[in-house]
Amino acid sequence: MNQPSNEHPVRSLAWSGHTDRGRVRPNNEDAFLGLQIDAREVRHLGRIGAGPTSMADYVFAVSDGMGGARSGEVASRITVDRITHLFPRAFRQSAVGLTAGFGELMDELFAEIHRDIVELGRAYEECTGMGATLSLCWFTPGWMYFGHIGDSRVYYLPAEGGIRQVSHDDSHVGWLFRSGQINEREAKTHPRRNALSKALGAGNQFVDPQVGAVAFSPGDRCVLCTDGVVDALYDESIRQLVREPTGDEAGLTAAHRLVRAGIERSGRDNATAMVIEGGGDLSSS
Repeated sequence: MNQPSNEHPVRSLAWSGHTDRGRVRPNNEDAFLGLQIDAREVRHLGRIGAGPTSMADYVFAVSDGMGGARSGEVASRITVDRITHLFPRAFRQSAVGLTAGFGELMDELFAEIHRDIVELGRAYEECTGMGATLSLCWFTPGWMYFGHIGDSRVYYLPAEGGIRQVSHDDSHVGWLFRSGQINEREAKTHPRRNALSKALGAGNQFVDPQVGAVAFSPGDRCVLCTDGVVDALYDESIRQLVREPTGDEAGLTAAHRLVRAGIERSGRDNATAMVIEGGGDLSSS
């Protein structure tokens, strides 16, 4: 685990989010969320913004719903809505020094969302078997904690360069790639690449999210995105679109650049992205 820089701490975050239903799907089953949480209240964040980190934590999440009719849309919306209600409790615990238990907090959050989706699926026939992925990042001073299940992704782009996928795709194809048995190109074209082994709801009895932490310093960036983006873009393309936009790309937010590229190069699925960057004092930027 890398360590945060105390010499130049993150004093602000800037973010952007964007989503598109794509060129084939009739509706958008993706959802994304940004929250600012302090000791008094929870604030919903807009698609674009910036804020100080001295007195508040920030939570960003993307979710890709699945199910018949429009139930996938319901599942992803339940997922992000429940975060709004459940995460303030996590903030209060972290504020009194309980951040060492962030894994337990993530486990509880994912378990409660899973129960809500399962119960709604039992109550309404049209929601039977619905499910959702969830990739969530919680920013506290110096750290990015993350929780993940499914095949949406969390990427870490350090200030010094490069890109690293920190989440694991919950699929057999994801395991083949992590174990070195197939390369990135083969993973993207594998016929079973979208067959999930884990998700919220979707007939799963239990959930076991991946949780982790990454030190977050000024100039570092984080990307959260659904498979409508990652199926169309190689990791290096994601890095270039975030760090080195060219032409008319530079006039768009980083999240919009990723989604537009995903739609242009594929467009078969909904596409959603969020990009978060650590910075210094807002007054000096």
